[in-house]
Amino acid sequence: MKKTFPHIPRERLPALLAAMPKAELHIHIEGSLEPELIFELAKRNGVALAYPSVEALRAAYAFTDLQSFLDIYYAGASVLLTEDDFHDMAWAYLRRAAAENVLHTEIFFDPQTHTARGVPMEAVIHGLKRAADRAGAELGVSAQLILCFLRHLSEDDALQTLEQALPLREHFIGAGLDSSERGHPPEKFARVFARCRELGLRLVAHAGEEGPPEYIWNALDVLKVERIDHGVRCLGDPALVQRLAREHIPLTVCPLSNVKLCVFDQLGAHNLGELLSAGLAATVNSDDPAYFGGYLNQNYLETFAALPLDAGHAYTLARNSFEASFADQADKARWIERLDATFEQFR
Repeated sequence: MKKTFPHIPRERLPALLAAMPKAELHIHIEGSLEPELIFELAKRNGVALAYPSVEALRAAYAFTDLQSFLDIYYAGASVLLTEDDFHDMAWAYLRRAAAENVLHTEIFFDPQTHTARGVPMEAVIHGLKRAADRAGAELGVSAQLILCFLRHLSEDDALQTLEQALPLREHFIGAGLDSSERGHPPEKFARVFARCRELGLRLVAHAGEEGPPEYIWNALDVLKVERIDHGVRCLGDPALVQRLAREHIPLTVCPLSNVKLCVFDQLGAHNLGELLSAGLAATVNSDDPAYFGGYLNQNYLETFAALPLDAGHAYTLARNSFEASFADQADKARWIERLDATFEQFR
């Protein structure tokens, strides 16, 4: 049953959204690479960029669909070469997350983007893990890593990537599936996800962003994922909506990303409110914040300004983010206590 907070008026929502503890479950760490850091790392590593300035690069962030974004996303990642580069990128994101009252984050990373350029798997994972450990010690932010496979590449490539990463298995908690959705259905990766299940990895997959509801069904039934990343197309299939609600399958929704990549024409047309009304365990996330115009709090602020959402929805989304995480139950309970205390303060 949804909690209501009639004593918290709409004009106080921005302060509440910024202050409330929250988790982020859909963040591509390469997508947090700001133009300023891209230029700094390019200079450090002697990498030539196709853009003359930070401003010119930022001006190129005008995407018409997922693929047009991915083209510039992979170009930006070309500056990442050393363990320190990966540490510095993740540390910049984690500092921002801490400032936005993010208590827990589950960070996606794409090793194939880097190993294909000759970057060692160890540099990628050790750099990210150093930043995650540092965030726990210095910022009080819990951070875990989820290795993602690029779906526009072959399943054999994904299997090789998994095997390459296995000596570092202790450093990541799960596996995911991302990149271009159209023409790359989940079942293309049935074998590698079966292997991940054998290894005890937590499983997630992008589905129902640009792809049809059928992709969500297959992510659940073929890949056996525990969480659907995006999932906003599910409302086109009432039976799927019933299943997602009945089985409490979380959706990691990314509102600003959905508008930037033309999944929705404008934020006021987003279906986040409908997802919640249908009883779905939706969460709010930033996806690729450097490219899509906002980190987690900006996603909350702009979405609540555009849609008829209230403090009760804010509480539900924040609580869903903790409950949908792969953290242990004791941590979840502790974070939800902090969430409750924050809402109590706004009385």
